[in-house]
Amino acid sequence: MAEAADKDSKTEEATEKKVRDTIEQGKLPHSRETALLASFTAILVFTVFYAKDTIAHLGMFLSMFLEKPEAWPMDTETDVVTLYKIVIMEIGKGVASLLVLLVAAGIGASVFQNLPQFVGERIRPQLSRISISQGWKRLFGVQGFVEFLKALAKLGFVATVLVFALSDEHRELLAGMITNPLEFGMVMRSIAVNILTAIVLVMMAIAAADFVWSRFSWRRDMRMSKQEVKDELKQSEGDPIVRSRIRSVARDRARRRMMTAVPKATLVIANPTHYSIALKYVRDENSAPLVVAKGQDLVALKIREIAAEHGIPVFEDVALARSMYKQVSVDSVIPPQFYQAVAELVRIVYAKKPERRKVS
Repeated sequence: MAEAADKDSKTEEATEKKVRDTIEQGKLPHSRETALLASFTAILVFTVFYAKDTIAHLGMFLSMFLEKPEAWPMDTETDVVTLYKIVIMEIGKGVASLLVLLVAAGIGASVFQNLPQFVGERIRPQLSRISISQGWKRLFGVQGFVEFLKALAKLGFVATVLVFALSDEHRELLAGMITNPLEFGMVMRSIAVNILTAIVLVMMAIAAADFVWSRFSWRRDMRMSKQEVKDELKQSEGDPIVRSRIRSVARDRARRRMMTAVPKATLVIANPTHYSIALKYVRDENSAPLVVAKGQDLVALKIREIAAEHGIPVFEDVALARSMYKQVSVDSVIPPQFYQAVAELVRIVYAKKPERRKVS
């Protein structure tokens, strides 16, 4: 009852941090049916494209082995070992390409579902992996019961396919038994292709459903309760170091943005060393001067330095600079109470512009 209530309380989607932590722990969605489909597909590819040559080679070897038994003496232990090695080598040559295809299919199915990554947590020794109680839960729990039903359904399906396939092909199969080994091998190959094709087609539907279900189940199991979301948010944002770092980054970004805007200013109002306010006024753009930058102490001196480099007039007015610094905001027009004082300074700037053009 407690577990059911706990699951019912988890109504919120997993946060990015929860998803990231889960992936780092190696707990990724995995569909076993997708891997099984890849294996059956590899066997089908082998049967269609490689089995013919393999069957022909093994058929010739088997014919030679059965028709000339005197060529294979088995009088001593050495003779038996030699014959054993020859048989193993011939069989190995036949199934080597199948093993390569199976390995490639297994790797491809894993990469298709999740990109490979090293997870030390998965190889770290854990007592739960050798715990009898945990193993019992895995085998006889809900998940184990579901896997058992899936395996039973697949077994029943394969048995049904075999019954139908062999019932249609039994005459051909019986006729092939009285032919030479090579022709009988071709008959077996034809029957195997039909069976594997049917299995692969049905497994595609099963694997697609299981692939979607594995990801849905993975997301569902990661759901969080509202309290867990609040605790995580509080933990990430409540850390003084994190908050200090966030504020520091925000201040640096705002300062850099202000400094890049100072060269576009029309004038700078300064309290000789403590405050600086850079204003921009263009008749067609704003109804009043716009604050493009403001700063105190070192930042104020930097604003004045940039203004001097770009020939922007700097007006020293202690009272006005101090009052404006407290009441204006960057990227906003100045308040109405400063219109008259600033208008006088703007008039002076515009009055000096013709003189600059004459000098130049």
